[in-house]
Amino acid sequence: MPSALAFYLHDLSPYMLQFGGGFALHWYGLAYVLGFYLTYLVMVHLARRGLSEIRENQVADFITLVALFGVVLGGRIGYMLLYDWDHFVQEPWMIFMIHKGGMASHGGIAGVALFCLWYARRHKISWTGIGDTLVCGAPLGVFCGRIANFINGELFGRVTSVPWAVKFPTELLHEDFVRQGGTAPSLPLSLQHSPEIIAWFEQNGGGRAELETILHPRHPSQLYEALGEGLLLSAILLWVRVRYPRLPHGVLTGLFFLLYAVARISLECVRQPDSGAESILGLTRGQFFSLFMILTGAAFIAFGFLRGRRNPAA
Repeated sequence: MPSALAFYLHDLSPYMLQFGGGFALHWYGLAYVLGFYLTYLVMVHLARRGLSEIRENQVADFITLVALFGVVLGGRIGYMLLYDWDHFVQEPWMIFMIHKGGMASHGGIAGVALFCLWYARRHKISWTGIGDTLVCGAPLGVFCGRIANFINGELFGRVTSVPWAVKFPTELLHEDFVRQGGTAPSLPLSLQHSPEIIAWFEQNGGGRAELETILHPRHPSQLYEALGEGLLLSAILLWVRVRYPRLPHGVLTGLFFLLYAVARISLECVRQPDSGAESILGLTRGQFFSLFMILTGAAFIAFGFLRGRRNPAA
């Protein structure tokens, strides 16, 4: 087993660039932009092959609207309702404080589904047909988001001893740190990110060596999720879309819900639950909410085969 100091100490900054006056460009923001752009490229590719309900010249406007009203608004509302209900009840205006963080993938998916329903009715095209195109590229946004989670040192995994484990200084800000046997000096409340915490230890004690002896090695679960819920899922769905162009509308959307739920439930086993979050029926909140996605996926697939509406031959 590696020695206590052999694991990688997370020291990445969440900022791409910092300017005066507290203004900065965040990696998280870039992840959103890149995710939308990659989804745009996938949808354009499918439109050119005749595998999309949305024409090539409509994709840019569609992505812009779905990003704003589906992903961002849905993700924020979902986070406040599912993960931060008490805070939302006390300060409902926090739902607009997106810059302070807090987005839920389940909420984003629900927001996108509802927006696509409105878009389909407005343009008189197939709702499930839109979904079949969108889900091929959308997991790439999940991939980018999880990479940003890793850079931010958030949503890290459970304690482990695997050789690729990572020590996250942000663990000291987690409510469950003490419960897992951790002891650390009181940190200033202004410290939020790994470089800041490392710098504080270097100025107020034994530096990195002291910090590393306090921290637990953990699964870099953000990277697992980036690959499983993002890159691999997108590759599978895109292959199915191209290989079977005559699948009934809704089948691919249902497959997305099923595979995403399976990946999320599986990978949550190595992810540290959110601070103070209580389990539901022995499951983490992420696992519990994913169960409903399995039912949703099965419903989409059944609806698709029963209705039988298909794309014309590509």
